[in-house]
Amino acid sequence: MKKNWLIFLLSISCLEAYTQNTSNVRFNSLGFVPQQMKEATIIKKCDSFVVKDAATHEMVFAGKTRGPIFQQDVNQEAWIADFSAFTNRGNYYIELPDGEKSAVFPVNENVYHEPFETVMRGFYLWRCGTDVYGKHNGEIFSHAACHLDDGYDDYLGNKGFKRDGTGGWHDAGDYGKYVVNAGITLGILFMAWEHFQPDIEKISLDIPDTAPKLPDYLKELKWETDWILKMQYPDGSGRVSHKLTRVEFAPFIMPEEDKEKRYFTEWSSAATADFVAITAMAARIFAPFDKAFSEKCLKAARLSYQYLKAHPENKPFVQGDFKTGGYQTSDEDDRLWAAAEMWQTTGEEEFLRDFEKRTSKMNCRIDEDWDWGNVSNLGMFTYSLCERKGKNKNVEQTIRQNIIAVAQKIVNNAQKDIYRRPLKRYYWGCNGTVARQTINLFVADCLNSDKVYKETASDAVAHLFGRNYYNRSYVTGIGINPPMHPHDRRSGADKNRAPWPGYLVGGGHTATDWVDEQNDYARNEIAINWQAPLVFALGWMLK
Repeated sequence: MKKNWLIFLLSISCLEAYTQNTSNVRFNSLGFVPQQMKEATIIKKCDSFVVKDAATHEMVFAGKTRGPIFQQDVNQEAWIADFSAFTNRGNYYIELPDGEKSAVFPVNENVYHEPFETVMRGFYLWRCGTDVYGKHNGEIFSHAACHLDDGYDDYLGNKGFKRDGTGGWHDAGDYGKYVVNAGITLGILFMAWEHFQPDIEKISLDIPDTAPKLPDYLKELKWETDWILKMQYPDGSGRVSHKLTRVEFAPFIMPEEDKEKRYFTEWSSAATADFVAITAMAARIFAPFDKAFSEKCLKAARLSYQYLKAHPENKPFVQGDFKTGGYQTSDEDDRLWAAAEMWQTTGEEEFLRDFEKRTSKMNCRIDEDWDWGNVSNLGMFTYSLCERKGKNKNVEQTIRQNIIAVAQKIVNNAQKDIYRRPLKRYYWGCNGTVARQTINLFVADCLNSDKVYKETASDAVAHLFGRNYYNRSYVTGIGINPPMHPHDRRSGADKNRAPWPGYLVGGGHTATDWVDEQNDYARNEIAINWQAPLVFALGWMLK
């Protein structure tokens, strides 16, 4: 592949990766859009604050704080500094009465552009089956073409037979490829395109021209979609392999050094349903750019949907010999999502009725806390935002009410938290859920416009980029005190001091137990399903 030089530029808000800032003033280190809400959390006694110009050191704003506010899970008192009324463009810092200064931050309309580019380029750097090459903060991040023997059909009854399973993205800090996790990832990224296309389309990702007809963003999504299509069984049944991996995780080596055989696994009904959902979405999204590819995706989606209809029982994935990621889940939510996307794409009544029957059995439930194991929200969101006629009015109204009610709960959670974290639980990958909740808020805003939804989404982004207990960004290479030791085989195996850039790490299992350690995969791994909602959140902030 012709090497593309990807230049990862940071805004002035993105401090040099190795600098450690210990300020008691915590805020969104990316900066602020002039007209948006601007807050900081101060964890020392403080009745007032000033904002100063970073170049001249002249005071440009003075304010009083709110507080003290005590929060049990972090065992801290905090004071809140609100400087939303200040809208002048420039670079600034906050100074406390005792002279303590915060990190410098920008105020301008473009503070989210370069973070969006870097985070989205992370998917390019995850590419499998090709060489990748990029620069960030003066360091080169690259690997040679990898896993060109993907994959073998031994576990499908064809011992020693190899067929093409190359391409796609590595899943996380490992090199496996998993349909269920690819499903929620592509679903969220496709949704971002559908709602933020005018803003996303303007941003050049400077990635290889692997799909000349497409905008950069869709080029990257097509790379994964092309691989997904290869996961459908070649026998014409419509079944979809659950994953393509080696039997055990690779050690910390570069991807091109991973020479162990990798296998297509048996199918699962959850993977097959997720396949339907994302190929149905791909069919409508790629249609304006590549009609033939759109038709290919829809044909594949119909085949797998027909198989699922003929086989309504849940077919779980069984690990057997495999020690790689299981992504084991039942299929009720996946089938619901598949029906919603097929209806949105085709308008055919069969899919609408299938969806409404399934969602009624689920009581039109909307979840505050969701991930790959429960994708029903994606189906509910598609249905609620779809402008096609024929919906059951009671179902539609109930889903609408539930979306707004859950969004309000997320708002309330954030407003009670001194760091404006909208999620009250902590667990493996909860940073991904914090980002994912911005999707709940976005859909609620579409249904019942209220500035509090985007403000809360902005708070979620702020939490991920420094307004938190640790005074650290959770995204490699971006923002204040970013992670330096993610659980990522490339970052652990290459010669760079810095980790591969633009990746959201999972986060702590309590409010105070996150550690930046490579071996702690439960707290510091990266993953495509956490990355995608961060792209969505930043895409919304571009507007």
